[in-house]
Amino acid sequence: MRPTAIRRTAVAATVMSLALLTAACGSDSGDGAGKDNGKAGASAKPADKGADTSSAKALTAAELEKASLAQGDVKGHKIVKAGPADSIAGDAVNTDKADCDVFADALMGAKSGTPAASTQRRIANEPKKGGDKESDDPAEAFKAAFDITTTLATLSSYDGKGAGDALAGLRTAATRCASGFTFTAAGSKQKVTEIAEVPVKGGEEAVAWTVTVEAEGEKSAMKLIEIRKGTTLASLTALNLGASGAGGDFDMPTAVIDAQAAKLA
Repeated sequence: MRPTAIRRTAVAATVMSLALLTAACGSDSGDGAGKDNGKAGASAKPADKGADTSSAKALTAAELEKASLAQGDVKGHKIVKAGPADSIAGDAVNTDKADCDVFADALMGAKSGTPAASTQRRIANEPKKGGDKESDDPAEAFKAAFDITTTLATLSSYDGKGAGDALAGLRTAATRCASGFTFTAAGSKQKVTEIAEVPVKGGEEAVAWTVTVEAEGEKSAMKLIEIRKGTTLASLTALNLGASGAGGDFDMPTAVIDAQAAKLA
């Protein structure tokens, strides 16, 4: 890949996910409150786990803060509270298929449904030193130099069955929209061309997808991971700048997923 093509791909990826790529070099502070997106989850109900959770109480804001990742929880990663520039409100994300709204919201870091409390964290791995000098190929050098996976982790707590309903809605949307859909985020039009489920563990329920997104004729991959523990739903959306610039895929942020699942336990 020529340097100009690398830059074009990186720009497309940046436009596609402002929130995540801002995280790689943006502000280190923020309240992480976000805005309620006003969109309800899909009508599908979560699987019956054999327990009545209709009267279960959401975690308080203080309890949710304790369950959120903090600096030092994931070795080799920088973790900060997300600020207003790190996520897109649900009302700024629109799709050409109503069934896909909740999935697009989660992919862009917007909250699902109407949680009682929520937090957000930005997590980025430390880049490999000297990675840009390991190859004479511009594409490989770019990928190595920017091998930074940035994850936006949103924790939302709901009363009753809200967390299970939100997760069930996302599963339904992923199935119905697996063949693709078009969405506009913060004024930028993008196209999801494929949603592929991948195995993941954590909490009482967990599901993850690799999502292929096309912007300005260039494709890149994103990861969306959902973990439910009781009345709390953790939604992690990840993007790797180097992989996006080279037009390839990247590994799941396993260390981040495991650390978040452990704090929810």
